[in-house]
Amino acid sequence: MTVRVGVLGATGAVGQRLIQLIDPHPDFELAAVTASESSAGKSYREAAKWRIDAPIPDHIAEMEVVATDADEVPDDVDLIFSSLPSSVGAEVEPEFCEAGYVVSSNSSNGRMDEDVPLVIPEVNADHLDVLEVQRDERGWDGALLKNPNCSTITMVPPLKALDEAYTLTDVTVSTLQAVSGAGYSGVTSMEIIDNAIPHIGGEEQKMESESRKLLGSFDGAEVHLHDMGVAASCNRIATIDGHLENVWADTADDVTAEDAAETMAELPSIDLPSSPETLIEVFEEPERPQPRLDRSLGNGMTVSAGGFRETDDGVQFNCLSHNTMRGAAGASVLNGELLAEHGYI
Repeated sequence: MTVRVGVLGATGAVGQRLIQLIDPHPDFELAAVTASESSAGKSYREAAKWRIDAPIPDHIAEMEVVATDADEVPDDVDLIFSSLPSSVGAEVEPEFCEAGYVVSSNSSNGRMDEDVPLVIPEVNADHLDVLEVQRDERGWDGALLKNPNCSTITMVPPLKALDEAYTLTDVTVSTLQAVSGAGYSGVTSMEIIDNAIPHIGGEEQKMESESRKLLGSFDGAEVHLHDMGVAASCNRIATIDGHLENVWADTADDVTAEDAAETMAELPSIDLPSSPETLIEVFEEPERPQPRLDRSLGNGMTVSAGGFRETDDGVQFNCLSHNTMRGAAGASVLNGELLAEHGYI
C-alpha cells in the first residue's frame, strides 16, 4: 500500500532530510510540502535553499509549496511529517490532528504530554497505543506521535539494553553535539570555530525527562516514568553531523565492561524499512565511535557504542548517532512506518 504523505516545514534542515528519505521510500509518496506564508505559492526549488549533498529530485523541485495550514493540504494525504519549530508546532500540529491527519513529529512541543506517545520503535513500540487514550481524551480523528530529542535518542537504545539486563538506577551524560543540531542559522562560524559552547538551552532538561519517559512502562492507560535519576550536560562542538556522548550508567546489578558491550550488541532491531540491520554497533577500539568515521552507519540510523569501562556502580561508555538522521528526520520516518504497520493510517 502506498501511503501519501506531507511534510510541514519542508524547506528547513530537517524538512530537507525528510524529503531525501521519502523520495526513494518503498511505501511513502510525497504529496504535499508546506512552509511559511512567504514561501507559499513558490516551487520547492525556489523556496528551499537546498543543502543536502544530493540534488533535489526533479519532480519534487517543481512541487508547489503551500502554507502550513490544514485547509491547504489535500484530504487524501494519509500521514504528515512535522519538522516545525516547536513554537509553531504547538499551535499548528493539533489543528492538523483535529482535521483528521496523523502526524509524526520531530518538534519538541508536547513530547512530555501524558497522552502523546514518545517513541523509538526499537525501544518502546508498545507506547504507540497511548494514541487510543489521546483520541478518546482529545476527540481527534487524527493523532500526534513524537520522536525524542536528537541527543536523547543517541543514548536511550544503549540504556535500554543495560536496563533490561541490569536495571538502571542513575545516569549521567555529557554530550558533544554537532552544529547541524542547531539548524543552518543556529550557530555562527565565529561562535563555534576554535571553540566549544558548554550550554545548549533546554537540551539538558529534555534529556533528563525524555529518557525516563522512553524507558518507562505503559499499563494500557498511561506511561509511568522510569525511576532512574538522569543528569545531563550538553555541549556544542565544531563537528557538522553526529552527536557523541559520554555516559555513566549505574545499575542495580553488577555489570562488567564486556557484559555491557555484549548486551548492547545483542539488542535487536525491528523489521521496518528505515530500521538498520544492526541497531547498536559496538566497537572494541577505545577511541571509537567518532563522528566523522561512524555517524553514517546503517544509513545514519545505527547507534554506535564503545569505550567501555567499569565504574564503582556500573559502567561508563561512549555512544554516537547521526543527529539529523537517527536523531530527527530518520526517526520521524521510522515512526511513520510504525504507525502504518500498526494500522493507525
